[in-house]
Amino acid sequence: AARRVADRDGARDMSLRGVAAEAGFAPAALYGYFSSKDDLLLALAADDLTSLARAMRGAGGLAGAGTAALDLLRGAETMAAASAALSGAGGGDAERLFNGRLIAALKALSDASGLPSDSRESQCDVVLVAAALAGLALLARSGRLEALGFSPAEMIARLDARFGA
Repeated sequence: AARRVADRDGARDMSLRGVAAEAGFAPAALYGYFSSKDDLLLALAADDLTSLARAMRGAGGLAGAGTAALDLLRGAETMAAASAALSGAGGGDAERLFNGRLIAALKALSDASGLPSDSRESQCDVVLVAAALAGLALLARSGRLEALGFSPAEMIARLDARFGA
């Protein structure tokens, strides 16, 4: 129900009341599962991270993993909305779930792209590539990447040239 409401109304604009109505629950019943809209957003984003990791596995090098990630992230509004829900303190079950799924997605990116994760330096490279992909998704989603005269394929090729194994 939450995914349907997020897709229909936008993740930023969904409410627990709206999700409860979609699911046929009393609003108070939903609070037994999620203490706030932020927790619900983080749970949806954690599911998106699982899909992201799955899409990158076996995608064929950094270019394949990057393309798969960019395709998924461009359409995942919950990831952008969830970033505002993260406190930075790492507290709460929803944040721990999100962080665990983020680590799994980074590991999938490392494995699929051939980037090692055995040293701090190589882990930094994986995080840099992931951050670049997230930024590219934001620019592509808003139409800014194309407005600047760049294509997603061109940017993925550049990432692959810089960081590909």
